Amino acid sequence: MQRVSNKPSGGATTASVKHLIKQRGGGSGGGDTAAEDNSLLTDSQEPSIDTDKLSYEIFSILESKFLFGSSEPEQLNPAAVTGPAKNQRGKVCILSIDGGGMRGILPGKALAYLEHALKSKSGDPNARIADYFDVAAGSGIGGVYTAMLFGSRDGNRPIFKAEDTWQFLTKNAKGLYGSSSSSSFVKRVMRTGSLGSSGTGKVKRVMKESFSELTLKDTLKPVLIPCYDLESSAPFLFSRADALETDGYDFRLWEVCRATWAETGVFEPVEMKSVDGTTKCVAIGGGLAMSNPTAAAITHVLHNKQEFPFVRGVEDLLVLSLGMGQLLDVSYEYDRIIKWTAKHWARPAALISNDGAADTVDQAVAMAFGHCRSSNYVRIQANGSSLGPCKPNIDTDPSGSNVNMLVGVAEEMLKQKNVESVLFGGKRINEQSNFEKLDWLAGELVLEHQRRNCRIAPTVAFKQSVHRAEQKTRGKDIGVTARER
Repeated sequence: MQRVSNKPSGGATTASVKHLIKQRGGGSGGGDTAAEDNSLLTDSQEPSIDTDKLSYEIFSILESKFLFGSSEPEQLNPAAVTGPAKNQRGKVCILSIDGGGMRGILPGKALAYLEHALKSKSGDPNARIADYFDVAAGSGIGGVYTAMLFGSRDGNRPIFKAEDTWQFLTKNAKGLYGSSSSSSFVKRVMRTGSLGSSGTGKVKRVMKESFSELTLKDTLKPVLIPCYDLESSAPFLFSRADALETDGYDFRLWEVCRATWAETGVFEPVEMKSVDGTTKCVAIGGGLAMSNPTAAAITHVLHNKQEFPFVRGVEDLLVLSLGMGQLLDVSYEYDRIIKWTAKHWARPAALISNDGAADTVDQAVAMAFGHCRSSNYVRIQANGSSLGPCKPNIDTDPSGSNVNMLVGVAEEMLKQKNVESVLFGGKRINEQSNFEKLDWLAGELVLEHQRRNCRIAPTVAFKQSVHRAEQKTRGKDIGVTARER
């Protein structure tokens, strides 16, 4: 897997903090000043918020004027800031979307509701998912959603709304997955073992229309989208952070979407190159390598001190993980499956494996969060269905009946009680519904967004990318390349 760079962040902020603490310690005199300074810095590597008003205002002016380029520091009220320094670091907000096929309607509906809640909580009718999350990871159709919600043509606003995600699937299902007849669809798969190239052509056309010339650099926030590289026989992680480091890891966004969605036996593998042609990849679906990318997103944040300088552990994260309905009832009738050959088992086995891997990651992440999982980690997943058993080809059936069933399951999922993975205790059904959990999360996201205007240091320090329309002009004016910026 291509590892995200983990270079140390610039020392300007930390140096200024140390200098400020040292100054205040020096004023008291005595030989214990150095020991007191070390004690303060060892605890949190940040200044105590219990400083006097003058020190707070001085640092705010230094921060705004010299560290982050603002000519006019924002007027803050130090008296309104309370609590220890660790509470002033803020939380890095992470969105993760599982991989799947037609079941992508479920997380799409959850995203649409969350964006609606964000508009309501913030009072901003133009609020978007990308405004409130700092990092997004998606696999398979989840990777496509990630590109849709964070890709931008102007470097300011995302191309798509959250409502567009699940509608993308419902509108293009028949063209992507073949015949609308479920029976002929299954017979063709069982006979040939694949769906042919028609779906691949449709995916290519739709992705090109959606993203045209955009690359990983043209995403608003850090994104992580996995695939499996057949040339290196290893997972590969498309990363905005890597793309901004070197053109050798910058790929066209429409090809990234094709790669992560290249389900074996459904769509053809994708042979692709980076924009400068130096990195090659023969990709198949991200779901095979990483059906639940939540752990990858968390690891990216914890080890990327350049963009997330003050994150020390999972307590500094706020994570939303959207599942594909792993608990949906699937009908495997014994009298039927006992006659299946390896070819018949191909799709069901992939479904079982992907769902099992996604659930394992959920359990591991819940354990990693420990006692703060309820306040820092939210998993939205279907908890069974009253709509009856589903067929094993649920992810590849484009029929109207399957689409309508999945839309119904998605709406039912949001009404269901939220299911939480408990530390060493399996699953637990919460009192809150998924609707209520998303409402709560929207409130936390909006509150975090507002608090960032009143913090001493930035919660995030993203690498900047110059929008393509301005790239040539700025390059001529400043005399540097986009990569050097």
